[in-house]
Order: sequence, then structure tokens, then C-alpha cells
Amino acid sequence: MEVLLRELAQLVDGQLSGDGDIVITGAATIRDSKVGSITLADRAKLAGSLADCDAAAVVVSSDFSPEGIAYITVKNVHESFAKIVQRFQSPRTRERMGISKDARVSSTARIGSDVEIHPDASIGENVSIGDGSTIHSGVRIMDDCQIGDNVTIFPNAVLYENSRVGDRSVIHAGAVIGAYGFGYKTSGGRHQISAQLGYVEFGPDVEIGAGTTVDRGTYGPTKIGEGTKIDNQVQIAHNCQIGRHNLICSHVGIAGSATTGDYVVMAGQVGVADHLDIGNQVILGAKAGVMNDVPDGETWFGIPAMPSRKQMTRVASLGKIPEMRKQLKELQRQVKHLTEQAAETRSKDAA
Repeated sequence: MEVLLRELAQLVDGQLSGDGDIVITGAATIRDSKVGSITLADRAKLAGSLADCDAAAVVVSSDFSPEGIAYITVKNVHESFAKIVQRFQSPRTRERMGISKDARVSSTARIGSDVEIHPDASIGENVSIGDGSTIHSGVRIMDDCQIGDNVTIFPNAVLYENSRVGDRSVIHAGAVIGAYGFGYKTSGGRHQISAQLGYVEFGPDVEIGAGTTVDRGTYGPTKIGEGTKIDNQVQIAHNCQIGRHNLICSHVGIAGSATTGDYVVMAGQVGVADHLDIGNQVILGAKAGVMNDVPDGETWFGIPAMPSRKQMTRVASLGKIPEMRKQLKELQRQVKHLTEQAAETRSKDAA
């Protein structure tokens, strides 16, 4: 596919600088750019990389005017570049297939209009699926689940009984929603599983990553709030109450009965202990080991996690340890020398 640069500028409502008749044959990042392609640079510090690449043009923000290459200035680099990438992709058009004859759908299930259920999906008793939803192959939706409108569930995800999924939510492949929580009591020398009578409830516009698990509540719901996005391979334990519009990155583990406020960000491999309260607009840095409640608006990181300013002071102090060790050895040497001198003086005085 070939497109003139001026056409791409019109597509993204951008300001063209350079030859609009340049023929663009594709779109790629700077690292993968080829002759005839258009790339993106979302910050001025990429000027060096841009100069070394083979791209014919670049999409930039208003604070960057590159030299030696045609460019399109836009308000939002990534949104605009996404439109350009889509321009070069072949459109995928197919009619919705409806309910496959090879899907297993209970006669008591309530299926909305324009629903797709792919081959080998399994829909249990009294399940309801809202209008426009898509259930891919291998999905297992157990009894009494409630799926909202325009929900997409990708292959091999499993929803245990009574799970509730809000409108426009997305559940990626291999996710497990509503499994038993990891709660046991010891009796007679044996671990016996505690009550697992609750369920999982998602608000609208929630996204659950591939391989992520969200355990059911003990008696009531484990909740994921509206607009929250959860990355791949995250563990949300039983009875957690996750707020609205959280961003939870890969390998995060949140122990049972923890709560978060709204607009919380957890970077990769954060661990949150049980029964903790994480406030609104909190940021937890990568690998933070959170052992205490976190007030609204604070940024914590480290193991154990603590406020960023306090943690930075701690890290700076740790960096001084080698020099402090040298100073300690020197002080020890001086003390030894003074001690020997004092002992020698006392011996002479005694004589």
C-alpha cells in the first residue's frame, strides 16, 4: 500500500512540514523503520535515533521540530500514529457468526441480540449474556453468571458460577474469574478450606489480562471497580475491593481483603499484604512490598515499601556504607593506637 504524506497529515488533522508528495509505504517504530516508512518520536531526546533511522517521515508533538526529515505535528503523537498504523493494515471485515452449532449452550441461558458464541465454548445453566457480546472458543462460563452488553471474553477463559461482568469489559485468554480463595483453617492436624460462598463482580469497562486470576469472596463479592485495567498474570485474592480506574501491572499480587481507592497505579511485581487499605491516586513503584496502609496521593516503593522521600534517603544512606566502612576501620585503627599509647603511659607512671 502506498499513501502520500499529505494524505496522512489530513488523516490525523496534523500540520505538515516538508514535501507532501513523499510516498509512504508503511508505519513502524524508529527501531523497525524502513525506507519509505513513517515513524513517531514522542520526545525531543529521540532526535539522535531519528537521524540514524531510514524513515521518510515522522509524527511529532508541537515541542519537537526535527531536522532533515519531513514531519507531521499533532496534539497526541500516539493516538495519531495509531490511526496511521491502522491505515496501512488490511481491513478485517466479517459477518458476526452468531451462536455456533458446536458451542454448548444451556437451554436455560438467556442470550441477548447480536451475541457471538464460538465453537467449543460452554455456557452453563441460567447464564445471561448481554447484547453484542462475544464469547470465543474454549471459554467456560459456569452456572448463574451474568455477562453485560458488548463484553468480549477471549479463548479459554473460565468464569466460575455467579461471576458478574459489567458492560464493555474485556477478559483475555486464560484468565480465571471466581476460583476459590486461598483460605484454610487447621483442624485435627489437617488444613480445611474455609467457606467459599461469594462471587466476583466487575464494573463496566474493566479489562482483565491473560492468565490473571481473581478469586471469589468468602461470603460476598470480590469487586473490581469501573474502568480498572489489570495486566497479565496478576493475582487478586478473595474479598478484595479494587477501586475505579486502577492500573495494575503484570505480576502484582494483592492478598485477601485488601482495598484500593480510585486511580491507583501499581507497577510490576508489587505485593500488597492482606487487609490493607490503599488510598486514592496512590502510586506503588515496581516490586514494592506493601506492609502498611497507604494514605491518599502518596508514592511508595521499596521493600518494605515506604514513602518515596523516605525511601530515597534510605537508598542514599545505603550507598554511603562502603565509605562509612572505611572510616570505621580507620577510627578503629586510631582507637587501638591511642589505647596502646595510654597503656604505655600508665606503665611508665607506675614504674
